[in-house]
Amino acid sequence: MGVPVYRCHYVTFMSRHMTTLTCRSLRREEHYPTDSPDRENAAPQGNEMAATDRLSLREKIAYGAGDLGFNFYWTTISAFGLIFFTDVFGLDPLAAGTMLLISRVLDAFADPIMGAVADRTRSRWGRFRPWIFGAAAPMAMLGVLCFFTPPFDHDGKLVYAYLTYNLLMIVYSIANIPYSALSGVMSADGQDRTTLNSFRFVGGFLGGTIVTYATPLLVKSFGGANPAQGWPIVMAIYGIAVVAIMALVVLNTRERINPPPQQASSPWRDIRDLFGNKPWLVLFGLALVIMVTITLRMATSAYYMRYVVGREDLIGPFLTSYGVALAAGALLTPMMTKWIDKPRLMMILMGAVAILSASFFVIPPDQIGLMFVVQVLIGLCLGPKSPLAYAMYADAADYTEYRFGRRATAMTYAAATFSQKLGGALASYLIGAGLKAVDYVANGPQTVETKGIITVLMSLAPAAAALISVAVLLLYKLDKASMSAVSAELARRRAALEE
Repeated sequence: MGVPVYRCHYVTFMSRHMTTLTCRSLRREEHYPTDSPDRENAAPQGNEMAATDRLSLREKIAYGAGDLGFNFYWTTISAFGLIFFTDVFGLDPLAAGTMLLISRVLDAFADPIMGAVADRTRSRWGRFRPWIFGAAAPMAMLGVLCFFTPPFDHDGKLVYAYLTYNLLMIVYSIANIPYSALSGVMSADGQDRTTLNSFRFVGGFLGGTIVTYATPLLVKSFGGANPAQGWPIVMAIYGIAVVAIMALVVLNTRERINPPPQQASSPWRDIRDLFGNKPWLVLFGLALVIMVTITLRMATSAYYMRYVVGREDLIGPFLTSYGVALAAGALLTPMMTKWIDKPRLMMILMGAVAILSASFFVIPPDQIGLMFVVQVLIGLCLGPKSPLAYAMYADAADYTEYRFGRRATAMTYAAATFSQKLGGALASYLIGAGLKAVDYVANGPQTVETKGIITVLMSLAPAAAALISVAVLLLYKLDKASMSAVSAELARRRAALEE
């Protein structure tokens, strides 16, 4: 590989003992700073003082509570959406599955649009917090409507389901994209960002556990023998909780990092900047592949326990043990990132996921205890994935500002969410195609070939996806030293604007 030719600009500034050299490639090659400035001795000024202050425990808890609230919808739909639309609402299974798939893809395309809108919002509450609270009440109402069963024929119900489900997902994105972006502007400190996202996903895992455990009990309690009566009541309760939680988030968090004041407003420029940002492109591919890994295992688990192991009663405990392990892994993330760079840690963990997932291919169906042990270990390894990834998205947003002089935090997160939804849709398609290839028959005895493909979807397929994610991570170059230099340069620019 040839040595790039650089045109160099020397910018000297005092932070007691420090001089920073910033360079721009004549060939516009990706430039990763390697300086490690003495940030402890630097004296931040103005807004930068607020941006580099460590976040309080109260603010971290408030932010983490937000993902607990969002999981009243995300987990409800992921865990119970299909069975509600087929067994309660009364849709044909193929029609219901097709609706969920098409809606997920359409919703994925709405995310970058919301990111562009949020990045251009200006209010006394900041760019992102108004959207979080403003969408909470409509989301609560649409949640009730989506899980209400109208007295229509099949075609009428299908139209109703498409309408209410897509509206719910759009409003969900209106709140969730700004919420995700909020962590990127609450602090400029890399360790704080990792810790903040650990709080977020612990809240998310807690919300998911509450939903998977409580929802069937509440539906039965309010609906009795008629679950169609119980579902809207349950969603109304969840909606009230979500409105209260989003108010908690908005009132107890602050946006400290703003885009450069001279930044032009152009969504197309935001998109062009993202595609010129190599670290973001790597993260886009990484999010897609990791979501394929996760969705393959999650969606196949019920089939695996029911038809391969022959213990349908263990589906709940199997998934619950995984959820608890995810939360534990997320809690351990800040401790691990003190010793290992985020990309290197992610690489190690995904390599472990590949090995552990592949082991399911050789575990005998009667070794239930061993299956649970491996499932918990996979959860521990995947738990840090979300805090690490979202902290890396914040780094990518900083790098965009560093390289192009423009900041598009919400667009960065929205595009990442876009890739995750595409990854989930791709995994769902792979599962459906695999089962169709071996003539899977629901609720009946399965052939050896069917059990074999279910085992592959539970083991070798996610293992292969996890290995691909490791290969993708080899292309990611924003390590801790590089981000220290990026943060110092951005601090210098912001301080200069205030002089």
